[in-house]
Amino acid sequence: MPVPHIRRWKPLAMTAAAVLVGITVPAAADAATTDPTPPAAAAGAYDDTYYKDAVGKTGPELKSALHTIISDQTKLSYDQVWDALKATDQDPADSGNVILLYTGRSQSKDSNGGDPDQWNREHVWAKSHGDFGTATGPGTDIHHLRPTDVSVNSTRGNKDFDNGGSEVGEAPGNYTDSDSFEPRDAVKGDVARMILYMAVRYDGEDGFADLEPNDKVDNGSAPAIGRLSVLKQWSDEDPPDTFEKNRNQAIYDQFQHNRNPFVDHPEWVGAIW
Repeated sequence: MPVPHIRRWKPLAMTAAAVLVGITVPAAADAATTDPTPPAAAAGAYDDTYYKDAVGKTGPELKSALHTIISDQTKLSYDQVWDALKATDQDPADSGNVILLYTGRSQSKDSNGGDPDQWNREHVWAKSHGDFGTATGPGTDIHHLRPTDVSVNSTRGNKDFDNGGSEVGEAPGNYTDSDSFEPRDAVKGDVARMILYMAVRYDGEDGFADLEPNDKVDNGSAPAIGRLSVLKQWSDEDPPDTFEKNRNQAIYDQFQHNRNPFVDHPEWVGAIW
């Protein structure tokens, strides 16, 4: 049995070895959370405009209102995702690099591909959960697509999210077992809010499955990902930081022109689920 581990919230785990050409680790623990361009909007800045039809609602009414709002978006092709991620996940301390989701490593934008230590496009809502693949729509929605180390992406695979397991050797601070994956503390909330965005955005329209979180693991190809109770805990204990807010703003301003409402209003997680 794996040895239980103690979590400490919000340290930015940057301990992965940087041994490849073009890979650097940010000098400061907060390097991935300083302001890139464009600056993030202040909390509530869009309540009178973008979110005006959702403010004041709760439960299914809030979810339905948000679905209508965020479904108005520009859709990218899977090839366009490469360049989009180079902008949305740019290292604010080094404009030539991106920050990888699970390792926290700062890596050259040009070091993307299929080799084990390059970075590729991780579907945080695993694309087999609902069988949408890389189709334009959920398969290319950059609100849940992130740069990740190729081999760490493979380790995560299509597992659900939950606490526990053995530490991932190539990505200290991340844990995995046979049916679940636990990301490092600094991005737990990010992962939760990406999953919950997908559940609101994709509700069975557009020819795709109705994506919903549930409170179990080992969901296989069902259009579901768990564990919801853990995701809610992660969102509460790891609130949006500057990097996540700026990423949301860049997606809105430059690419899809829609927002992740749970980055702007994390309290809406509890208002819906």
